[in-house]
Amino acid sequence: MADGEQFMSVDYEVFGKVQGVFFRKYTQAEGARLGLVGWVQNTDAGSVRGQLQGPGGRVQEMQDWLRNKGSPKSEITGVRFQNERRIPRLQHSAFSIRK
Repeated sequence: MADGEQFMSVDYEVFGKVQGVFFRKYTQAEGARLGLVGWVQNTDAGSVRGQLQGPGGRVQEMQDWLRNKGSPKSEITGVRFQNERRIPRLQHSAFSIRK
C-alpha cells in the first residue's frame, strides 16, 4: 500500500448479462490480481452483487473493471456503487465467491 493511502470499502451491483458467463470467477480473479478482498455472488434478480475492500486506488481500478470490462462474454448494462467509505482495516481475508 502506498504511503498514506487508506483502505476503502464499497458495495456494488452489476446489471446486464452477468450470470452464466463466469462473471463471478473473473471478478474474483481480477480482485485478487489487484490485491483486493471482498466477495461476489449472484442475485435472484439476475444481477451480481458484492463488496470490494483495499487501497483506494485499487478499489477504483476494480470499479472501472466492473463498469467497462467484466468477463469476456458478459454484457454490462449498468453498475451501482453504494456505501463507499474509508475503513481502518480490511474486514475480509480473501476475495471469495458466495453461493
